[in-house]
Amino acid sequence: MRSARTPLSLAVLAFLLVALFGCTPGSVLVAKKFDPRAPIPASVGSPATNLTSLVISNQIKPEWLHPSTEPYRLGPGDRIELEILGRTGTRATTFVCADGKMYFDLLPGIDVWAMTLEEARLKLEQELSQYYQHPKLTLQLTRAESKRVWVMGRLNKSGVFPLDAPMTILEAIARAGGLFTSRFTGTTEELADLNHSFLVRNGEMLPINFRRLLRDGDTSQNIYLEPDDFIYLPSSLSAQVYVLGAVKGPRPLGYVDHMTLTTAIAKSLGTIDDAFLTQVAIVRGSLSEPRIGLVNFRAILAGRQPDVSLQAGDIIYVPLSPFRTIERYAKLITDSFVRTVAAAEGGHSVDTSINTSGGSIPLGQ
Repeated sequence: MRSARTPLSLAVLAFLLVALFGCTPGSVLVAKKFDPRAPIPASVGSPATNLTSLVISNQIKPEWLHPSTEPYRLGPGDRIELEILGRTGTRATTFVCADGKMYFDLLPGIDVWAMTLEEARLKLEQELSQYYQHPKLTLQLTRAESKRVWVMGRLNKSGVFPLDAPMTILEAIARAGGLFTSRFTGTTEELADLNHSFLVRNGEMLPINFRRLLRDGDTSQNIYLEPDDFIYLPSSLSAQVYVLGAVKGPRPLGYVDHMTLTTAIAKSLGTIDDAFLTQVAIVRGSLSEPRIGLVNFRAILAGRQPDVSLQAGDIIYVPLSPFRTIERYAKLITDSFVRTVAAAEGGHSVDTSINTSGGSIPLGQ
């Protein structure tokens, strides 16, 4: 009998790639075009962008609020206890190895990847019949390691957790020790930025409003998780703006008073040669209910229009080509943002030498 564990770093990296770069339909954005240079209230400040609200149809699919009825399917890392009934000395504990095979008794490696426990039991009994007469096998999953969820950010014990039972967002946050609490104020309000918190599934952000869930107790947002889901609750103490897209050094930047669009793009090493500068976007506010402003950056550089003031938390996106609809453009930006942050945080959880507070993170259009 042979058994092997998947090396942790390789397993986690593989897990991260599946979590971030899959592809399923996401939420729908409903918006209207607007003039970012229309008159704005004096209280907003000048220069500034007149941002309009984009309404995300925050439609939680009914099935998300119920645990999956699909049986558990085996994968690398799962620990199995099994025994041939009536055969002394055959009780053993083994693992599903990195190649999806399980080793037991006289058998060579048997591929059980993606099988249910019942399917694996029948397969093993069939193979064991070469050595035993009518073998009957007991097979029990003692530790689920192949199905995991990521719960990262301002939590007491953030990390990667096995999805060994049906688990909701609130249960996952509880398993991660709950929101990080200030020892001085005893509150979590100032430590977790719920406006920029998100859940990524198969590469796309789900329409979860974390403020409604965690502050208002809105259980309609408390969906059940699936394998490879990535939850991130960033810190509200680090005031940043994020510059993404067709710039030479996409990165988060520390926000300072009177920061402008030109300053942020300059600190990101400027735009690349093929950047489409007439439709630079600024996304502001909650990721689940964002506001978006469009800016002609080429006109700013030419001195034909005033610069644009930024706010902490703004996401600046420089495109490579014109957008077709503002809804698709907004979704492109929010998906790019969450993938970038998730990749950085996930990489840091594997290798703490990876700096998540800055640095260049290349992004495509």
